[in-house]
Amino acid sequence: MSYTRTSAGVVVVTVVAAVIAGCSGSSSGTRSGSGSAVSSTSPAQPSPAPTESNPPGDIPDNQVYVTYRPTSGFTGFTVKVPEGWARTDKGATTVFTDKLNSVRITTAAASAAPTFASVTNTVVPQLRTQVPNFASPKVTQVTRHAGQVVLLTYQGDSAKDPVTGKVVRDAFERYAFYRQGHEVDLTLSGPVNADNVDPWRTVSDSFAWR
Repeated sequence: MSYTRTSAGVVVVTVVAAVIAGCSGSSSGTRSGSGSAVSSTSPAQPSPAPTESNPPGDIPDNQVYVTYRPTSGFTGFTVKVPEGWARTDKGATTVFTDKLNSVRITTAAASAAPTFASVTNTVVPQLRTQVPNFASPKVTQVTRHAGQVVLLTYQGDSAKDPVTGKVVRDAFERYAFYRQGHEVDLTLSGPVNADNVDPWRTVSDSFAWR
C-alpha cells in the first residue's frame, strides 16, 4: 500500500512539472515572436518636423529684407527689398524678382504730384496697352511712412513662362511717391491668390526720401 501511494505521488508531480514547463515554453515563445513586445521596450523616436508648404507666390514669413540705395539716376530715396531676389536694371527702372513675385522701381521727373485724376486719366490708359488682360483698376490715397501716396491696384496676366508656357494671373499694387519734382513709382506684383499683404506693406512702408 505504501508503494502505491508513492508511485501516484511521483506521477502527479511529473504531470504538474510537465504542464508548468509547457506553459513556460509557450509564454517565452510568444514574447520572442512578437514584434510589438520588442518595440515596446525601445525608446520612442521623435516625429520628423512637418514640411512647410506655401501656396504659389506666397513670400515666406521669415523673408529677410535689405535696403536698396540707387547709385545712378535719381538717388534721393531708399526702399527695402527682399534679400536674395534677382535684380535687373534698365534705364530708370530697377526690378527685383523671385519666382512669381516682383518689385519694380521707376523714377521720373514730374512737375506736379500725382493725383487721383492724373492716375485715373493718364496712368490707367497707359497700362491698358502695356499689361495683358488689364482689369479691375482702383485708385485710392493711402498713408505710408513717407506720407500720403496715390495707390493704384489692378490685375493682369504675367509674361508667358519660357519653359512651361504657363501664364499667371497677377495682382498689382502701384504706389506713386512724389517730392520736389521727382516721382518714384513702386509696383509690387504676385499671383492673385497669394497672401502677400504683410510683405508688400513692409516694402511700401520702408520707402524713405533722403
